Amino acid sequence: MAGLAAIPVQAQVKDSTKKTLLARLSKKEMPPVVIKEANVVYPDLLCGNEEQSLDYIEKFSTNRREYLIRTYNKGKKFFPKAAAILAKNNIPHEFKVLLALESAFNGNAVSRAGAVGYWQIMDEVAKEYGLKYARNMSAAQRKKEIKLARALAKKEHKKFRMPAMRDDRKNFDKATYAAARYLKDRCRNLDNDYLLVVASYNCGVGNVWNAMEKSGKDNPTFWDIKNYLPAETRSYVMNFIALNVIFNNYDKFVNNTLCFKPILAKAENNTEEMDEPTSLNTQ
Repeated sequence: MAGLAAIPVQAQVKDSTKKTLLARLSKKEMPPVVIKEANVVYPDLLCGNEEQSLDYIEKFSTNRREYLIRTYNKGKKFFPKAAAILAKNNIPHEFKVLLALESAFNGNAVSRAGAVGYWQIMDEVAKEYGLKYARNMSAAQRKKEIKLARALAKKEHKKFRMPAMRDDRKNFDKATYAAARYLKDRCRNLDNDYLLVVASYNCGVGNVWNAMEKSGKDNPTFWDIKNYLPAETRSYVMNFIALNVIFNNYDKFVNNTLCFKPILAKAENNTEEMDEPTSLNTQ
């Protein structure tokens, strides 16, 4: 009798097993292939920080796209002048983005803490670096200060001088020269660890020193002390890195060709029939 009925059951099972194994072997899994290479280039100053910052920058570039484009275009007016002044004090040009982070290029900006101008300089720092400044006060307070100054001049038989109203922190060149000198001093305090210098600009060098001590490490980096710094300072440093990396790759960013990591795709399975393996034993 012809057909499967004439083939012993045991032989049918062996033949079915053999076909299943061959089918699996013929559909060999291929490793993923790269369809787009990463093309982001870090500025030399920030090389070595890729692992800790790449994910943050990628997310920042998506969520803050309009801000980045607006800031880049505004910066065309201010960044070259700031970079030239910074260079005279041996400060890397990457620090120019602090202008955007501090005041968004607004010379009249005043923070809740009382920092003023393009570089958001506090009164005591302005005094230390030779900037003329006017204390922030209401019209009534100003009137009272003038009255007291007149009375003092009369008492001491001196010529009355109007209390300063000019604020050099609102003058771009003067404020930038002062900021450059301040950054130069912080570089000296922090052994030219530039991310620590950036952190100190936001929260003060004292807080950075305290965080370094808490880390328990010799010569700690920003990444070693990050969790001991205020949340605002952590974000400030990460944004400093993000702006510099995006602006260093701006053409690719604005044209949507910037790739932070290799893009992988699964290769198609090889479905060609394979020769029967000689090692396959179904006996």
